[in-house]
Parts: sequence; structure tokens; C-alpha cells
Amino acid sequence: MGGSEQKFIKEAFDTNWVAPLGPNVNGFENDIECYLENKSFVSALNSGTAAIHLGLILLGVKAGDEVICQSLTFSASANPILYLQATPVFVDSELETWNLCPIALEEAIIDRIKKGRIPKAIITVNLYGVPYQTEAVRAVANKYSIPILEDSAEALGSSYKGQKCGTFGDIGVISFNGNKIITTSGGGAIVTKTKEQKDKAIFFATQSKDFAPHYQHSEIGYNYRMSNICAGIGRGQMEVLDSHVALRREMHEFYVKLFKEIQGVTVFSVPNEDYFSNYWLTNITIDPLKTNGITCETLRLAFEQNNIESRPLWKPMHLQPVFEMYPYYGSKIAETLFKNGLCLPSGSNLSKEECERIVTVVKDVFIV
Repeated sequence: MGGSEQKFIKEAFDTNWVAPLGPNVNGFENDIECYLENKSFVSALNSGTAAIHLGLILLGVKAGDEVICQSLTFSASANPILYLQATPVFVDSELETWNLCPIALEEAIIDRIKKGRIPKAIITVNLYGVPYQTEAVRAVANKYSIPILEDSAEALGSSYKGQKCGTFGDIGVISFNGNKIITTSGGGAIVTKTKEQKDKAIFFATQSKDFAPHYQHSEIGYNYRMSNICAGIGRGQMEVLDSHVALRREMHEFYVKLFKEIQGVTVFSVPNEDYFSNYWLTNITIDPLKTNGITCETLRLAFEQNNIESRPLWKPMHLQPVFEMYPYYGSKIAETLFKNGLCLPSGSNLSKEECERIVTVVKDVFIV
């Protein structure tokens, strides 16, 4: 917490704005729009998953449609496809950004078209805060006239060539879940290109109430709007967003230095200076052929024995029991990253003592 959150929450209680609307909601949306440099219109919702769901609806996805989705991601990227009774088509990653592979993407589109199925949308992800190959993916999407839904849940504060993540897709998604770069305890936002899309998103998010003196509904709606209390937390958090990004980037640099002399361990970093990552989570890959058999699981268990949490990378969606029956295109890049990768403690509030404990475990495991 940055300190100002209580002020906005108190204002909400003092003015009796506790419902899913009010000054904090409007203010929070305006804060995010300003942060994104007014390139988009923002609607605050109660989760990033809700934002993906509404984003797919705004893009016209319906039952029976196909939606291409990056396989190496959290399940929330793909679950809303099934909410709509559409079919996910999973695509592999590339090694530079670990995100959607443009080559495999085009292969998937061509094959789906051959099968008489033109994908209705493409879900890209800025994985762990690293922007995807925006230009290459956009070129493929435009070639086949398929809109992009940009899942920027993990990437608030990241950018590509100076443009903020969340603004590259036809529709963008941000998450404010408790583990994100800033939080509203739970929450998210949908980022649209027009005011009309924003108004439509809010319409759907507030049970699709028609304009009438009585409750009338001509379309299915959802209870997805963010509360004024949560938005108050968000307004306070926006004041410390840049400092939180700086702290995450410091943690990333800490790991770069820690593993610099350890052969076989690679800290996942952006490919060049065009990419700016918030490094929401710092990750490593370990090649056991170069570490005398030490694997990510070796390190994870050593951390666990010392009460330090780490975890494997996201298990690719095409390997998940709930999704394994759906089409997949690509090779084994996502699968190999999952096998050899580890997410490290990356919190904005890690103390010097906690960092020293991490160093001790790493040196013990690799006998540095």
C-alpha cells in the first residue's frame, strides 16, 4: 500500500458511495486513461477475467466461433472463450519474449481457414510483464482481418517503443488482482478504442439494463462493475505505480547479478531496448546439462525447505486437462519453458534480509 488508499476509501464511506459506481470509479478510470496517455477508454471491472469475457463479446465472439489464444499463460486468458461456448485454438510461444509466436500464429490461421473456420479473435498476452512482438503479430492479424484482444493483466507499466501495454490490441485488458503490480484487492479493467465501446462494456457489466423507467433487459448482462471502495484503493495505488515498477525492476537486476556467474542459468529479460518490462515476476530457465544435473525443481525444493516461495512457469493451456482436447499449433517451446523455468520471489516489498536468504539458498544449491 502506498498510503493514500485509506483517504479515498474514507471519502467513499463519508459520502455513502459504496455501490459499484461513484466518484472513485470515475476517478480511477480517468487515472488509468491518463497513465495510458489518453490513447484509450477505460472501464473498471471486478476482475481481469471479466474484462476478457466482455472484450470477446465486444469483438462479436459467439457460440461455435473459434478464438486463437497464446498457450503459455494463466487459465484466465482462455476460460472466457468457453464461457461463450466458443472453441479455443492454442498457439505456441517464441523464445525472445515467450509470447505468441507470429509464425505459428499464421500457420494456425491458414489451417483453420482450410478447415472452413476463420478465427473470430486472437488473444495475445504480455507474459510476466514482457510485451509480445506487437508489430509482427499485428501484421498477421491485419493480413487476415482478425481483431486482437491484448491480455495485459501482468503488464501495467510495461511498454514497447514508448507505447504502454494495454493499448496495442483492438481491446486491452488489465488486472488489479492482489498479486499484480498494483491492486484493488480484486479487480480489472477493459481498455477500448472508442467511447461507444466503453459505454457498451459498462452496459454489459451492469446487467444490460435498457433505458426505461422499469427494469427491462434486451440483452444478457453481467454483474462485473468495480465497487467504489475497490476503486478508491486503486486511486491510491496509481500514485505508487511507477515506484512499484522501479522496485520490480530492481529485483530483476538483483537476480541478473546473482546468476551472472552461474553457468546454465538464464534470467528471462527483454530482447532489446525497444521493450520495457515492469518485470512483474522475474523468471529463470535452467539447463541441467550445464548445471551438473541441477534442475528448476532442485532449486524450488531448496527454496521451499527454507520457507521461500517459488513456482514453475504457467503450465501451457494445451497441456491442461480441461483444454487438452482443443487444437494446438507450434512446436514444444512453451512446453520446454514450463519444464525448465521457475518464477522467483519478485515482490515490491522484499527486504534486504529476505534477499540475503535467497542468495544463501542459491549459493548452497549451485555451490558458489
